Amino acid sequence: MRVTISRKAHFNAAHRLYRKDWTFEKNDLIFGKCNNPNYHGHNYELIVNVTGEIDPETGFVMDVKILADLIKEEVENKFDHKNLNLDVADFQDLNPTAENIVVVIWNKLRAKIENKYDLEVVLFETPRNFVTYKGL
Repeated sequence: MRVTISRKAHFNAAHRLYRKDWTFEKNDLIFGKCNNPNYHGHNYELIVNVTGEIDPETGFVMDVKILADLIKEEVENKFDHKNLNLDVADFQDLNPTAENIVVVIWNKLRAKIENKYDLEVVLFETPRNFVTYKGL
């Protein structure tokens, strides 16, 4: 029997959506106010879903404390109160759109969570705008 456990987390971060190889005008046309050269911020909400078999000995799919610690170490500590463009190496050459952020987070967690589990990450950039990534 496969069951999904979920853990919520959050982080606050600033970013600017733009491409270095485009003119300011083209960036402004495509990204609008998100192209602000002085950056802008979001209160990101994150839900990490791990699906797997229930361990007959523990009754857990995965210990939620371990999942919480991984999220804290791999996401919150690295992204919270950071300028994603300037402070997070993953975005030095990657536009920090919600879509790219969720993939980066998924990759960081996937590297630490056994492959026997399915992993899904949901990232809310605003209460109404969110993205989901389940891997390739």
